[in-house]
Amino acid sequence: MSSTPHDPFYSSPFGPFYRRHTPYMVQPEYRIYEMNKRLQSRTEDSDNLWWDAFATEFFEDDATLTLSFCLEDGPKRYTIGRTLIPRYFSTVFEGGVTDLYYILKHSKESYHNSSITVDCDQCAMVTQHGKPMFTKVCTEGRLTLEFTFDDLMRIKTWHFTIRQYRELVPRSILAMHAQDPQVLDQLSKNITRMGLTNFTLNYLRLCVILEPMQELMSRHKTYNLSPRDCLKTCLFQKWQRMVAPPAEPTRQPTTKRRKRKNSTSSTSNSSAGNNANSSGSKKKTTAANLSLSSQVPGLGAIPNCSLNPGRDGDLCHSTAVTPSGQFKEKH
Repeated sequence: MSSTPHDPFYSSPFGPFYRRHTPYMVQPEYRIYEMNKRLQSRTEDSDNLWWDAFATEFFEDDATLTLSFCLEDGPKRYTIGRTLIPRYFSTVFEGGVTDLYYILKHSKESYHNSSITVDCDQCAMVTQHGKPMFTKVCTEGRLTLEFTFDDLMRIKTWHFTIRQYRELVPRSILAMHAQDPQVLDQLSKNITRMGLTNFTLNYLRLCVILEPMQELMSRHKTYNLSPRDCLKTCLFQKWQRMVAPPAEPTRQPTTKRRKRKNSTSSTSNSSAGNNANSSGSKKKTTAANLSLSSQVPGLGAIPNCSLNPGRDGDLCHSTAVTPSGQFKEKH
């Protein structure tokens, strides 16, 4: 099939200046094409630094990779973090795979404020095995990707749900060993489980232990502590978080209401005492009115106000002047 100008990989015969480039923001699937191309450039000498550079190019620093499938003993779901993703891809090739690429068909894209989601219900992970025999494995399922909405457009979440797989053996190999029943019996056996090699499955099982130990490894790398000391420190900090009481919400300080003292004495006192108390009460009332008027603007002095003390010493009835000049009774 010849390429057309609508093809994102179309090369114009008039030179590179007439070629139409499709930006990442228009077709996020182009990043999967670049990932396939990078995996094809892998060599036998590719070390851990090469795989770390591969993961840095296509995955965010806080990215997660999830695989869901069903084995003979039940459904499985494995989720690994960014530090374990490079090793996951390397185990695929350590299990005898010589080529790995992904095919996305009829994918749907949705754009958000800070991310782009690609949902492909017909995704195929194709692996070419060179050992123990030449076999092509097509692992089909649903792939959901979340890209960051920026220039790098790296993967933030990767979720591949495997539904089925097929192992394809060339007919020429079957014809070569048609007279050997032992070889035919060997060819009839599956070399993968749900499209995954035993190396990858063992690594995913190991990640169940390695993923919670990321804190210990990070502490050992940062503070150069022994494994036992790292474990003691992490357990002690976790115990502190468990036994520490929850932080109480900050409460606003409540303003206490001032109580006005009784300026008059009991009516059972003598007439001499009443005269002295009445003169003292006038001074206290005037001082109280002056202090209130100075603190609250718009509140004038209260002439001829009657003060009746309550049972608890509070005012049960008073007369005040509102800022508008009207009298108001408070109970």
